[in-house]
Amino acid sequence: MLPRDRYGLTLTTGHDAAAAYARGLDDLLALRSGSAHGFATAVVLDPTFALGHAGLALVGHDLCVEVDVVGRMRDAERWAHRGTEREQSHVAAVLAHLRGDPSLVIDHLARYPVDALLLSAAVPTIAFAGVTEVPEQAWSIVESAGPAYGNDWWYAGLLAFVRQEQGRFDEAMDLACTSLAEQPDAGHAAHARAHVHYETGDHTGGLGWMDAWVTGDGAAIESLSHFSWHAALHELSLGDLDAVRRRYDAQLCPERAAGCRALVDSGSLLVRWALTPDAADVPGLERVARAVGRDVLERPATPFLGMHSAAALLALGDGPGLVSLATWAGAHGHATHREVVAPLARALHQLHTGRASASADALAALTASVRRVGGSDAQRELVEEIHVATLLRAGRLDEARDLLDRRLDRRPSPRDAAWRRRCGNPGRAQSEPSTAARPARSR
Repeated sequence: MLPRDRYGLTLTTGHDAAAAYARGLDDLLALRSGSAHGFATAVVLDPTFALGHAGLALVGHDLCVEVDVVGRMRDAERWAHRGTEREQSHVAAVLAHLRGDPSLVIDHLARYPVDALLLSAAVPTIAFAGVTEVPEQAWSIVESAGPAYGNDWWYAGLLAFVRQEQGRFDEAMDLACTSLAEQPDAGHAAHARAHVHYETGDHTGGLGWMDAWVTGDGAAIESLSHFSWHAALHELSLGDLDAVRRRYDAQLCPERAAGCRALVDSGSLLVRWALTPDAADVPGLERVARAVGRDVLERPATPFLGMHSAAALLALGDGPGLVSLATWAGAHGHATHREVVAPLARALHQLHTGRASASADALAALTASVRRVGGSDAQRELVEEIHVATLLRAGRLDEARDLLDRRLDRRPSPRDAAWRRRCGNPGRAQSEPSTAARPARSR
């Protein structure tokens, strides 16, 4: 009898290779380090195991793991015929996704919802940028899979992330805590809980919980830099810039981040820190640029990375890099690269060359479409914050006030309140909004 993965799906390979693949999958679902090693071990033990090659190609592409993505895609395609119908469909979906067509992943999950690797890849979360451009579509994919998973701890963590994106914060907190009670190192659940604390403005509570988790149950998590980023975001929101500096030096300098996390976590924090009122002596992004390399900055694998690359190039003062990114993305086969990343890079180049008002107009035009790059609301706020700074530079204080007022209506933030005071005070008090966001219940 052929071996099976943790959800009962057949693996057409020997038991040792299947066990290695299953370990890699379990590590990926929990966000522990070791997923790539598990997949690589599987294909060493069985070079004809197509799912192992496809898994390596996927984590190499989406997670910036050092993998010969083209070679693994070639071998996955070569050996796919040996697998079951589900395995052949899985490989075809991964290959199509890596070539820019997400439709096969979506179709595959409609037939095989317990293919957890592809369900994870389909949803923009901490691990993957996702395969959908409309959040509601990702939510539907996850919700539709519910009957296949029942009370599974991993699925509860994934659903918790969806619920917080929908603004259903109490439900998200309950799901996350239920998952963590069964699997204390459940990375998706911890990530969802981190977002609940941030989105409800519970900065003090969220910071305390996160610091305890990353040094306790979550200490083996691979993406610790992202959880450190969440903690730093609370400190930034509270205006505690000394704490931000300590955390950056200890946990978030680019040498401590893995792969693209140096750009997504370290780089984005530096940009947002530098925009903060009264920030001084903020480290530059030169170390980030060295850690990720020019290819990632000017030819990012995903639109999500493209958003971060554009912001990093602006912070580096790299006008030619912004032009190169805009040109490359503008000719890309992926519509989101062409329609979001390219105009974002052009808008930031306008800011770089002193055309702040034109840049502010271009950024305003992108407001609705930035969500297409994937990631979370908290991550996409990077563009919103650059927009605020651009309006201030252009002297368009009324518009900056309006944008900051909307941010303060979402959640309390001493940082945003300080930023708001820089704009003057027509029609609104220069303090925290009277209707503060309600912290979610915690357990």
